[in-house]
Amino acid sequence: MADPTIGSGGLTPLRPVQGPTSPAPANGTAAPVGKDFKSHLLESLEKVNQLQLEADEGVQKLLTGETDNVAEVFTATRKAGIAFDMLMEIRNKLMEAYTELRQMRV
Repeated sequence: MADPTIGSGGLTPLRPVQGPTSPAPANGTAAPVGKDFKSHLLESLEKVNQLQLEADEGVQKLLTGETDNVAEVFTATRKAGIAFDMLMEIRNKLMEAYTELRQMRV
């Protein structure tokens, strides 16, 4: 259950997203490269959900006696908790930005 983004020295930096490239539009402007925001957000939601499910599974195994590795279950639970907290902070920032945009006068 090792996470490739967490190494022995802590978190590793994120790499830029490389997506399929499309031909440049005829008007000469550069086409956006990579995934759009919606894709990143949905992917992040899926990752948080997966971490929550793994933590729940670990707790169930611990309660039923299938495993006695408390440290692994604790780590999975903390990882899921931190991911959820981060997701909530992103949600709060998005709501603040939406409110600010809504209040702008055009």
